[in-house]
Amino acid sequence: MNILVLGDVVSGIGCDFIRKKLPAFKKLKNIDLCIANGENSATGNGITPDSAEHLFVSGVDLITTGNHVFRRKEIYDYLDENEFILRPYNLSPSAPGRGVAVIDTGRYSVAVINLMGNMFSDSCDNSFRAADKAVKEAKEKTNIILVDLHAEATSEKKAMGFYLDGRVSALFGTHTHVLTADERVLPGGTGYITDIGMCGVKESVLGVDKDIVISKFLTGMPVRFDAAHGDCMINGCIFTVDEKTGRCLSAERVCFE
Repeated sequence: MNILVLGDVVSGIGCDFIRKKLPAFKKLKNIDLCIANGENSATGNGITPDSAEHLFVSGVDLITTGNHVFRRKEIYDYLDENEFILRPYNLSPSAPGRGVAVIDTGRYSVAVINLMGNMFSDSCDNSFRAADKAVKEAKEKTNIILVDLHAEATSEKKAMGFYLDGRVSALFGTHTHVLTADERVLPGGTGYITDIGMCGVKESVLGVDKDIVISKFLTGMPVRFDAAHGDCMINGCIFTVDEKTGRCLSAERVCFE
């Protein structure tokens, strides 16, 4: 089976571009399942029920998030109500939502785990110990398991890839909005890529208007991070997974406009 994972979708313009391009791309690449990180999909910041629904209608089957997931209060109830949108597993258990979901397609089931890294991130439980617990929970349902590690440090992502090698089908990093060129299948059969980039305006700084960000760096003064406008791109990765064993057969980096 072919599983497409998409980098952080940024703002309404990113959502609109996903709707325009995703259906045809899924058909072209024979995609069986699509996962997207939507924590920045709302115009302004965060994620809202409207931006989540926009992604679902556009062909995304499951949404992961990260440190911005609780920026908008209107998403709280939605996280509890919709089992196909996740927040990081290692946040407080009293927080809205869940960190593991299983998609049953009839022919197979796929588990998705959403984790947040510890380095340079908001306070959360140890990502490695949380991964052990989440993988054990997921394996009770299926042997096809994907992990979104929303983290800043490449070292933490690489270490987690090797730590979970052979125990999950694929691990992909999100958060930095920069697509890395290190897609591979690890020795134990786990697909890996450090970061799957973003879906949003190409001529931007992580999806934000570049002039605003440059001004911030030059002056050090507070600025409002408005979303950029212009031609968009889609970043991600396709993992081809053996349905019987759960092992990854190949990893293909995705970048198109």
